[in-house]
Amino acid sequence: MKKTVIFCLVLLFTFSFAFASGTQEKSTYPNKNINMTVPYGAGGTTDLTARALANAMGKELGVTINVINTPGAGGSAGTLKVQNSAVDGYAMLANGMLAFCTMPVNGYTDKTFKKWDIWIATYAPNVIVVPKNSPFNSINDLVEAIKKNPGQVTAGTAGVGSGGHFGAEVVKAVAGAPYKHIQYGGGGPAFTATLAGEVDFCPQLLAEYKDAIIKGDVKALCILSDKAIEIAPGIIIPSIKETYPEASKYLPMGEVTGILIPNGLPEADLKKLDKAFEVAVKDKAFLDFCALKSFVVTPKGREESQKFLEGFASKACYILYDAGAAKINPADFGIKR
Repeated sequence: MKKTVIFCLVLLFTFSFAFASGTQEKSTYPNKNINMTVPYGAGGTTDLTARALANAMGKELGVTINVINTPGAGGSAGTLKVQNSAVDGYAMLANGMLAFCTMPVNGYTDKTFKKWDIWIATYAPNVIVVPKNSPFNSINDLVEAIKKNPGQVTAGTAGVGSGGHFGAEVVKAVAGAPYKHIQYGGGGPAFTATLAGEVDFCPQLLAEYKDAIIKGDVKALCILSDKAIEIAPGIIIPSIKETYPEASKYLPMGEVTGILIPNGLPEADLKKLDKAFEVAVKDKAFLDFCALKSFVVTPKGREESQKFLEGFASKACYILYDAGAAKINPADFGIKR
């Protein structure tokens, strides 16, 4: 009888210790540094936003969040790397939602945004810029050149499905004629190519070009927002719809950026990331950074992000599909028009 009681006590102690250890292990997340992959080169809008968020979130979580640039295949290389990693909270992704949401219709993955936990942080409008010595001095000059020389006027972007690509598609729609698409490994390289005069125009995001526009290193022809934007005293970029009212149906066009983790992380750990994100988007350094780069801070939690992306993904996917840039029907993934 004594032996039975002792045996039962040992078992009880063992199970209690195992349960306590498991609970303690979960509560210690994160207990090592986190890697945040940016699927583009350094210097672009996604990269800049990721670094600002990583710094603020890392402080709240008590660890370092390392930003790792993994460009390639229009942003799919880095995205798939995270998608295929162990879902333990230590492999995160920072991405633009235009590129991310259109990956299925571009044939890169069969998993839509619904298979991820997402926190949306910022919005940045597209701006159409040209090299400072370009003969184009207005959006009308550029559009007329595309009409007269279809398929010859070059546009540099971060690749198919990137924020810049969508900007170029708006110009194409207005011109009614194609441009020649030159793809780079990210917004940063596309910016460098524009400065060097390698491309005729670049439809990337305002945040990437703001300083260069102010300095006069490039010329801004228009912005793809509903209204003109003043980026510095006396420097106002007109809206494309001032010249082409028919462009209104595509506006505002730009990139929505956020951080993501594939579904599967325990809810207790996700709540820690919720809190870190909430703190990060209110962090003074982050807000100052966004103001400097003309980002619009649009924080959305996991549930709100999913609701927002229902409409956003539909718009993005069908713009590509209708333009012939995506060969797979969005309806095949349950994305409604």
